[in-house]
Amino acid sequence: MSRNDLWKWLVLVFLAILSVYTVYPPKEKIRLGLDLSGGTSFTIAIDQKRLASNLKAENPDQTDAQVQSRVDSLLRDADDRVVEVIRNRIDGLGVNEPVIQGGKNHRITVQLPGISEESRRTAEQSLQSAAFLEFKLVSPNNADEVDKLFKSGRIPEGYELGEDGQSFKRSANYNELVKDPEYLNRLGRFEVRDPRYQFMLERFENEDTHAIAYRPVFVRRKAEMTGGALSRASVEVDSMTGKVQVQLTFNAKGAAEFARLTKAYAPHGSRNKDKDRGRQLAIILDDTLYSAPTINEEIPNGKAVINGSFSWAEAAVLRNILNAGSLPAPMKVIEKRSIESTLGSDAIHSGLMAGILGLVLIMIFMLCYYCYCGVLANVALILDIVLLPAGLIIASNVLGVFVQDAAVAKKAIDLPVLTMPGIAGIVLTVGMAVDANVLIFERIREEFKLGKSARAAVAAGYDNAFLAIFDSNITTMLTAALLFIFGAGPIRGFAITLSAGIIISMFTALVVTRLIFNLTVSETRVKPYKMLQLLKNPNFDFVKWGKTAFVTSVLVALVTVGLFFGRAFHNPASVMSVDFTGGEAMTFQFDSAQKMEIGEVRKIAATLVNDATIQYQDSLEGSAQTLLVKTSMTKTADGKPVADAMLDALRKAKPEAKFLLANSEEVGSEIGADLKKAAIWASIWSLAAILIYVSLRFEFAFALGGVIALAHDALITLGLYSLFGFLFGGRQVGLMIVTALLTIIGYSINDTIVIFDRIREDLRKDQKSDLKTLCNKAINSTLSRTLLTSITTLIACLTLFIFGGGAINDFALAMVIGVLVGTYSSVFVAVPVMIWWFKGKRPVSRKTV
Repeated sequence: MSRNDLWKWLVLVFLAILSVYTVYPPKEKIRLGLDLSGGTSFTIAIDQKRLASNLKAENPDQTDAQVQSRVDSLLRDADDRVVEVIRNRIDGLGVNEPVIQGGKNHRITVQLPGISEESRRTAEQSLQSAAFLEFKLVSPNNADEVDKLFKSGRIPEGYELGEDGQSFKRSANYNELVKDPEYLNRLGRFEVRDPRYQFMLERFENEDTHAIAYRPVFVRRKAEMTGGALSRASVEVDSMTGKVQVQLTFNAKGAAEFARLTKAYAPHGSRNKDKDRGRQLAIILDDTLYSAPTINEEIPNGKAVINGSFSWAEAAVLRNILNAGSLPAPMKVIEKRSIESTLGSDAIHSGLMAGILGLVLIMIFMLCYYCYCGVLANVALILDIVLLPAGLIIASNVLGVFVQDAAVAKKAIDLPVLTMPGIAGIVLTVGMAVDANVLIFERIREEFKLGKSARAAVAAGYDNAFLAIFDSNITTMLTAALLFIFGAGPIRGFAITLSAGIIISMFTALVVTRLIFNLTVSETRVKPYKMLQLLKNPNFDFVKWGKTAFVTSVLVALVTVGLFFGRAFHNPASVMSVDFTGGEAMTFQFDSAQKMEIGEVRKIAATLVNDATIQYQDSLEGSAQTLLVKTSMTKTADGKPVADAMLDALRKAKPEAKFLLANSEEVGSEIGADLKKAAIWASIWSLAAILIYVSLRFEFAFALGGVIALAHDALITLGLYSLFGFLFGGRQVGLMIVTALLTIIGYSINDTIVIFDRIREDLRKDQKSDLKTLCNKAINSTLSRTLLTSITTLIACLTLFIFGGGAINDFALAMVIGVLVGTYSSVFVAVPVMIWWFKGKRPVSRKTV
């Protein structure tokens, strides 16, 4: 064994150990999504009383009507901003796959999968913070005012005198007092002689007792500067004290403003001329005074530091809140609930069985078709699953470098949340992972036909397949990276999974199987490996039908996509799920002793609506369990309100459960304007990156053909999927279908690049044949590989479609359509566009000569 091979084996062992460490013990390491294990649900709302109270405190001369007018102005269009900020904060906490949905009366429902009690408290704190950052001057007479306060013996409401006699500590009734929206205003007026100032308390750690205490500070009410100019926040450790601090960095405008402020109030500054000591500047976030440092000199670099007695975890939460942006108004938690999985045990079992069956069928197919080489391919497939956790860790950490504080988790070695779509995606990734193995094996077959020995054929097969594998996977990796950088929420989760699958499948196909060949291939073997052959020397004239096929594709796209948008314009709920359109959320009370299985409720709901999401919920305060049903439809097909129809159906199915309709309300879409915008820009940049990369590696004409084929695949798949819904009912477009479309784009570009790579190779080898002849030759040469990869991917998709059930069934149907359309477009769209650009003539370029 060569030293080079030894290092590769060691890398394999390291990745295997990393994967095992990442998932063991599974109960602690594998975090399940809302659909598999449930989690916690928060109902939060804009605290209108507190908002009005804060506005009144800013300007006591305002009338109640003026205050209400300002409240109404702030609440206008506030919900979209709230959803965007909350999503950013949840991402910052490292919580994957949350559900965030708007409702009426400025209420937002936030569901977080399987989090601990500590994480729940952190999330609650993060959800309620308005993140309103202010910089205010401390009274120049602060020391005298504080001294007078302690001498007077007066103690602020909610506090007790500290042991040192020069600080306060919170009293037992503090937590009850803070629930009163007027409490902070009363506290702010405590012992204040000058109405321009307010009383505040700065938290610190007593150096002798290490107990948390609070020192009084009299702070000017008018803010000198706000956090609107904040660029980012980061957590650092003070090199002098060793304490954790949060560093603030302002943008250019904010840096200039901060420089002017600190220069003016530094010793002998323009606003502090006769003083040898600078003024104190209080740093306040959401009415909490974090620190009040003294300004010793001008700070021109646009940076400030929040010092405080907090842990790294507390500082990280503060950083995430600041980076996520400020809310337009203060929030309050109305209700906290423990929620069960949205999939019943029957759906989870059928989904898992479908995944296992798909894997087994793919492995049987590869073994039967490639025999010994199929054994190696199956070893690679098993390793793809085993090493996938390591791939997820590598992908999430590498991609996280490109986005500041993106999806920050507690540890660098944390797996994303596992959901049923995630399991389906893993199965699908394995189905697509055989592509590299098929490419290599088909190349080895070609080398055997040239009379080479086994070792020479294997070496040449890997060498000749490498460029096609490299280019096709790099284009997909570029897509994944840009989806992560410019996307948000579930789009980033998809990008991580896609990247991990690519990294691991390339490693197992190009490195591990080659290592096994090196160990097992005899130096003297000449006999070719036994392989079946799907097509022997195919010689179809694909280019001849290119123009007809392209026109047909355009017509199909116009009809099906036109039907989709026509239906969406007339009734959005008929083609799009509650993810996009919002809809109705119904809460039912029932006798918990007569609880129905989710599978039973799903069957009842299916008779009325197409896209019901079903969930049992338990109040953390101990009240009775309730049943939540969400759908995009507000009325049934016969015009009856969906809440009434659902109640009647439940009572009819199980009268003894005594169902009651506790609440029915309209809810907004789970996909806010920010997520839609992020998805659009991520897709645009991904297509642009493919265009640039393929142009550099091939020619612009190749890139244009590839991008048009991708657009074709997405539109045709969307159109045909919607057509199935129109003809057979159901089949609404939601987040799962968006995920399927993104997966199809990654799959299709692989297929196209493989054909383009063979065309490029043939253009270099054959200097005489015309372009159309060479294109036909290249398509026929790669036809077996194209069909084999499609077959293995279809095996995975069809098992999920037949046995998966629910949303997995919809996802699998979209994938079946997409795989067929993607295979078709690589031959009948991408290649004809490339030929059309070159006007049927051979290109003259160093890349193709």
